[in-house]
Formats: sequence, C-alpha cells, structure tokens
Amino acid sequence: MLRKTHYISGLTIAIFVGLHLFNHVCSIYGADKHIEMMSLLRNLYRNSVVEAVLLVAVFMQIISGLKLFNTNRKTAISNFDKLQRWTGLYLATFFVIHLSAILGGRLILKLDTNFYFGVAGLNSFPFNLFFIPYYSLAILSFFGHIASIHQKKVKQSVLGLTPIGQSITIIIFGFCLTILILFGLTNQFKGVEIPSEYNVLIGK
Repeated sequence: MLRKTHYISGLTIAIFVGLHLFNHVCSIYGADKHIEMMSLLRNLYRNSVVEAVLLVAVFMQIISGLKLFNTNRKTAISNFDKLQRWTGLYLATFFVIHLSAILGGRLILKLDTNFYFGVAGLNSFPFNLFFIPYYSLAILSFFGHIASIHQKKVKQSVLGLTPIGQSITIIIFGFCLTILILFGLTNQFKGVEIPSEYNVLIGK
C-alpha cells in the first residue's frame, strides 16, 4: 500500500513537473515567452481542485518517501538503489522549501510567483551561490529518481540499450536539460534584470 501510494502520488507530481520544466525551457526565448507559457499552463493547474490534488500528492509523496527511505536503508545495495533513496530525500526537502516559498510569495508577500519570482535569487549574488545548486540538484534528482525506477521496472533493451543504459541516458538527458534551463533562466548566462517589486526576495 505504501509503495502504491508513493507511485501514484509520484506519477501525479511527475506530470506537473514535466509541464513545469517545459515552461522553464521556454525561458531560452526570453522572460516574456516564459510568462506567456506559464499563463497558458495556469489555465490547467491554477484552480482550487487541481492545486488541492497536487498539494495532497506532494504531501503523500513526502510522507511515503521518508518511510521508504528508512525502510530501504539496509536493502539499497546497488548504485541505482542508493540513487533512488538519496534523490528521493533531496526531492522531499526541495518540495517542502519550494512550496513554502511559493505559498509565502502568493499569500504573504502578495507577489505573482512568475518567472521573476523564480529567478530573483538565481540572478543575484550571493544568493545564486545557493540557488544554482538548489535548482540544478532538484532537476538532476528528478531525472535520477526516474532513472533508478526505470532500471528496476524495465527488462527489455531498446535500440540496443540495456535497461541500465537507458537509465544512464535518462540521467544524461536530465543533465543537459539542467544546463539548458539554467541558460534560459539566467538570460543566456548574462543575468536577468529583476523588477523592483521582487527586490524584497533578495534583500533590496
């Protein structure tokens, strides 16, 4: 039951994360394109029903994930087993921090949690010393977690790639996507000018 709960909640979150990452990829075409795509996607998830489902899914994912982390600590022998445990732990931590920040931004600071909300720290020194690894590890952990599950579930080779080879390919894809997203969210590594209303996020 615990694993099934973890799987279903994880699948629900993965769909949203996939859309969210696609939204971030749009940033390579500029902040306006990112905001335009976010506005479009918000028609899908920015309503009370979908948000409630997502929040419950995240809560269940964290609780079940932490229990599985403890349960599997002695049985996680292979590298992929260990990868699944530790990426899961990082994602649980990330979800708590990230959701708290988003809800705080919306409910307390009364900010639109759009592109500029997300990239304020990423484009401001010294905050970027935290946010670059923070976001990068989240994306890498997401794909690392998927890769470790894929390696367990899939038994067939595809295009000459064994299940392990497929999982490594997923990780490589995640790494490349991480670089691409950072490229977009930092205005091609040149930095983003943050609107004044978001300066509160970086202590200005």
